[in-house]
Amino acid sequence: MQDLFVARIASELQISPAKVAATARLLAEGATVPFISRYRKEVTGSLDEVAVTSIRDRMAQLVELEQRRESIIKSLSERDLLSDALKISIGGAETLSVLEDLYAPYRPKRRTRATIAKEAGLEPLALLIFDEQATLDPLAAAVAFVDPAKQIVDVTAALAGARDILAERFSDDATVRARLRELSWCSGSVRSRVLLGKESEGAKFKDYFDWTEPVGKIPSHRLLAIRRGEEEGFLMMRIQPPEEEAIAILFSLFLKARETPAAEQVRLAAIDSYKRLVGFSIEAELRLATKKKADEEAIRVFSGNLRELLLASALGEKCVLALDPGFRTGCKTVVLDRQGKLLHHDVLYPTAGSAGQLKDAAEAIHGLVQKHGIEAIAIGNGTAGREAEQFIRSLKLPPSIAIVMVNESGASIYSASDVAREEFPNEDLTVRGAVSIGRRLMDPLAELVKLDPKSIGVGQYQHDVDPAALQRGLDDVVVSCVNRVGVELNTASKQLLSYVSGLGSTLAANIVTHRNQNGPFKTRQALLQVPRLGPKAFEQCAGFLRIRDAVNPLDSSAVHPERYGLVDAMARDTGCSVADLVRDGGLRSRVQLAKYVTESVGLPTLKDIVDELARPGRDPREKFEAFTFQQGVSKMEDLQPGMKLPGIVTNVTAFGAFVDIGVHQDGLVHVSQLADRFVKEAAEVVKVGQKVHVTVTELDLPRKRIALSMKANPQIGAPKDGRTSPTGPRPLATDPRSGPRPNARPTFNPAAGSWSALGDAFDRAKK
Repeated sequence: MQDLFVARIASELQISPAKVAATARLLAEGATVPFISRYRKEVTGSLDEVAVTSIRDRMAQLVELEQRRESIIKSLSERDLLSDALKISIGGAETLSVLEDLYAPYRPKRRTRATIAKEAGLEPLALLIFDEQATLDPLAAAVAFVDPAKQIVDVTAALAGARDILAERFSDDATVRARLRELSWCSGSVRSRVLLGKESEGAKFKDYFDWTEPVGKIPSHRLLAIRRGEEEGFLMMRIQPPEEEAIAILFSLFLKARETPAAEQVRLAAIDSYKRLVGFSIEAELRLATKKKADEEAIRVFSGNLRELLLASALGEKCVLALDPGFRTGCKTVVLDRQGKLLHHDVLYPTAGSAGQLKDAAEAIHGLVQKHGIEAIAIGNGTAGREAEQFIRSLKLPPSIAIVMVNESGASIYSASDVAREEFPNEDLTVRGAVSIGRRLMDPLAELVKLDPKSIGVGQYQHDVDPAALQRGLDDVVVSCVNRVGVELNTASKQLLSYVSGLGSTLAANIVTHRNQNGPFKTRQALLQVPRLGPKAFEQCAGFLRIRDAVNPLDSSAVHPERYGLVDAMARDTGCSVADLVRDGGLRSRVQLAKYVTESVGLPTLKDIVDELARPGRDPREKFEAFTFQQGVSKMEDLQPGMKLPGIVTNVTAFGAFVDIGVHQDGLVHVSQLADRFVKEAAEVVKVGQKVHVTVTELDLPRKRIALSMKANPQIGAPKDGRTSPTGPRPLATDPRSGPRPNARPTFNPAAGSWSALGDAFDRAKK
């Protein structure tokens, strides 16, 4: 079946049929996307992960289409409804919508007005009216169909039943549905209205109380917001094309005469068909289609943010002291060794304790630093985080010790999870949370894979998105990141191992059990001793697993074991050992790659091998650089419009970016404020984890809103707490609905993006 789809996928993705066919075969054999893109470049023509994933997903969609086609043909055959012409039409349907349109007239229906009319024997009258619109007298023709025993008491009832039959026939017509669907996408609008009496209760959706926007242009976050308002019972949403144009389509297809009594019956049937049947049917399709489109966009944004977060710079193997800050309950403090093992935990009171507690905390920190050789201090960025940071910096610790604020989103969820209980069965939630903060600094990827990505806080309306589609998209991102970085076989958790190509949760658990029972793996080949890990799984996973300080240096690299013989041949021909090739760039430069090209190994793989020998097991993530917030600015009250501050991007959405500036409340940089040029999409300019410099442009202390700008000379508004802006009079602001207004506070409608309205929207999106 897959061979049937190759040409179509090749055409759609603009990839040669040979590459698509080769990729499809590898996928059918059980190869994973990371393995194919990394170790089968000659087979696929060096297709990257994006292309391989696209082929995989499109293949799955076409398989689903083919299965539905077979199901429809079987249903029609069993009911003796499958004509040769219909079979050809169904066989040529290229989309699920077209397929369902063809099946619509034959789909088993519930009892409708049309079926009741047919049971009463009115179908011949309906066909007569339709076929003889120019000459038929419908009143005279209907007389013969009056039958009180069948509830057809007069000609009016007979004609009404005939119109019901025609209306259903029109609504099931494939051409009608196709043209109405096209009209809806091209000219339709999304309209939302507040439900009567819900204005006060649904105030958080006030932007959408009377909203209209073209269906083809409405952005993902806005559609999802409106749908949420509808689901919560505050809004009503409709997606409709211009009604007159829609009905005109039915007239053009079915009206064969003008101003005749029979044509009038057809005209009434067409209007009824649209208003009662096909209009609602197409709207239901549009609701599903726009929701799917919005989901895809939200998943794309979420996936991009998650990728940046997972691939954030890692501090590496350092002895870390980590604090999970708090005021009344104190700071949970832990010490981790270079492998992330818990060595010590305690509760200190450096943020809201008495003078004696502050002194005790200072002495304790100094003692732990000296005793354990602390190389870095990780501080959670939640409640009391900045206060804890200020305390630590006041201790005048050695400058070699990095003091880093760590995003603790999801740490509390981890601490209560089965994973945390399994890792630390004898420790309480607070200790587990502090450990997670410390490990995130050492290796964000290894720690964050233990969490459901949806709890990390970088999504957009994530709880309104199709859960299965979201999970698939996020899983792809995690798998891609884990295999891109590589995994240390002898220290990785089973959660991290489960994302390695070819493994999964069962084999990951078996690897950890084998490691615990038999000690560290000495070679990659020893993986074959793990229960249920056979040659196929070994082929898929081996290249992504590393063994630090292995006897064979290739075991700590991304060179796949299937190419070890090739590297041995390179070493022999160069007159040295493999270890010498790794150490000496001069020796590597003497390797003539063309000499080793074979039918199965080409230059792409050979270049990858030589690159890997130069830096075996290299980490593709950027080098770690400590970040420091502006000292003296730790709460919103410390801010003033016009301040320029360093910050870290915490989330990128369709309408802008949220930036942590160290005051326990992220600020919003609207997409219009990201650069001095036009920016269509925030992801063009910023990414999660990026260090940026921003200007505070507006404050709303009561509502905890911070407007930021990354422009060189942004307009500055006034704080909404009665204070005077230090930058003087406010400039003109533009309201897209009414034009410039003097001395008006900057306000935008949701189409342009009000920073305050969008802040509200983001609050809803996170819930």
